[in-house]
Order: sequence, then structure tokens, then C-alpha cells
Amino acid sequence: MAKKMTMADIARLSGVGKSTVSRYFNGGYVKEETRAKIQKVIEQYHYTPNAFARLNARQSNVIGVIVPTLNSKITSRVITSIDRYLREKDYTTLIQNSDHDIDQELKNIQRLIQLNVDGILISSIAITKDHKELLKKAEIPIVVLTQDYEDGISIIYDDYHAGKMMGEYIGKNGHKKVGYISVYETDRAVGIERKRGVLDGLKEYGIDAVVGKSDYSFIGGQKVARELLEEHSDLDAMICATDRLAFGTYKILHEKGKKIPEDVSVAAFGGYDESSLLTPELTTLKFDSYGMGYLGAETILKMIKKEVVSKKQIIGYEFVDGKSVRFLR
Repeated sequence: MAKKMTMADIARLSGVGKSTVSRYFNGGYVKEETRAKIQKVIEQYHYTPNAFARLNARQSNVIGVIVPTLNSKITSRVITSIDRYLREKDYTTLIQNSDHDIDQELKNIQRLIQLNVDGILISSIAITKDHKELLKKAEIPIVVLTQDYEDGISIIYDDYHAGKMMGEYIGKNGHKKVGYISVYETDRAVGIERKRGVLDGLKEYGIDAVVGKSDYSFIGGQKVARELLEEHSDLDAMICATDRLAFGTYKILHEKGKKIPEDVSVAAFGGYDESSLLTPELTTLKFDSYGMGYLGAETILKMIKKEVVSKKQIIGYEFVDGKSVRFLR
């Protein structure tokens, strides 16, 4: 196996000092004649600098990305969009997974700051007092995704109005007994704002929903769906905070011999590709997750360049009629 070329090799072949090569890669001043020599060697030997080595530089061209999980279609879309955009701008992404653990999320933020990344995009689980203190002390640009961060820059989904639209949709189609599977309030965007929208939309049609709380898992969706249906056997609709929770609901309804939507309507949020494989296809609201990633990446680079950015940007959604909601009127 050929030996990997180092900056010392570049310096020797270019006839310059190693410190000069280091300045070249770190954006420091290098005479044009010397820069041309270094560039010629780089092109001849197809040299690519190690991203982690560049983390010690004044400008690393590395952006830290923190996500709550890697096991999510929404997260996957966001990461894919971020990485594509940043690669086109010659930046490298360094991804950290918090596994829906707030303490781990805080550790990930601290770690990326210590690694000297140029900026951080964080798809946050929650914005706690500890988050605010840590982000305030950070001396690099940070953009918070999915949670409304009043003290800084954030890009969010329109959770309240999406929830209200779905609540109204279920209400106007004549449903009377509705269950809602929410997530815990630690996630303010989904656990509070989205739920508030759903309940407000239902109330416009005189419906007081029964609410159960779950984590984000398929198993959690099954558990809460079973509990709601056993306590309220006359439910004629179930709204789920995410498509994955709806997958669990489908399974429990099937086990109980209830047909969708003839016996119970089901609706959710997310627009996962797998939702179209269900029978019937799931009625859901699809958020523009690729747009979230693109806008986040664009915003963090603008901040690095000291350009003015909006304090809060809101991502839209679209209705996907999957035929899992029955028209009762």
C-alpha cells in the first residue's frame, strides 16, 4: 500500500517550509508564486487534506451537525440536504447523534466547540436553561433547527398550524370521538405546539380529544394506541404526532379486527416514504425536510461570512391524502 502523503511531503516537493504549507491550507498569507508551487504539487499528487487535521486551523471548513436520532426518515432527509449543500461549498460535515438524550446533546455541542468547527447546526430535542447558557458562551455561529430559539437563530417547522389543519380536517369530516397520540413535552415543537394545534383544530368542531403520550418509537405507538382503544372503544379516529406512531396504530387496529378507515380513521405527520406502502395509504402532512436542511446549511455559511440572516425562518408543509380518513358527513 502506498504511503499517504503528508503536509511535510508537500513542503519538500514544493521547496518551501512546512509552516508555509500549513498557512496555505489554513487560509493564511502565502505569496502568489509560492502558492502556485504548492498548488501544482497538490494537483500532481491528488492530495486531499485530512478534515480532522484541519480542525486545528483558524478556519476548518468543517460544520458540526447534531441530530436527535439516525433512525428517522425526517432526520435522514435533513442530513442529506445539509451534506449535499455543504459539499458543494467545499465544507465537510461532522455528524453527532444525541439518541434523544438531552445530556448527550449538550455533550455533543461541547465536543464540537472543542473540535474548533466553523459552525454548528443542531436539530435540537429541547432548548433548556443549560442549552441557552452553552449556546450563549459559544464563539461560533450556531443555528437551531426544529425548535424555536428566541435568543438566537432558528429554523422551524410550522407545527402549530400543521396540527390545526389536521385537527380541522378530522373534525369537518364528521368524526366525534378522536384519540391523539402525542410525544412528551420535552420536545416543545412536537410535544406542545403540534399538539396544541391539533386540539385547537378539533375544538372548532366541538371535539375534545383523548390524549396519550409516547416516545417516538414504533413500539411506543403500539403501546399508547392499545391503551387508548381499550379505554375508549368507541374512538372513530386516531391522529398521531408522527408517521412512525401511526405505523404502530395500524398494527394495533389490525390486531383488534378494526378496519381503516371504515371503523377508525388514522392520520399523522411526517410524510415518510413507507407511509405510501400501507393499506390504505396513510393520510399525513409532509414537512419540507430537504428544505430545512438546505436552509440551515445556507444560513450557517452566511453567518460564518458575517452576513445578515433572519432570526427565525419557518418551513412549510403539504397535505398527503392517503385515503386512511373516512368521510362521515
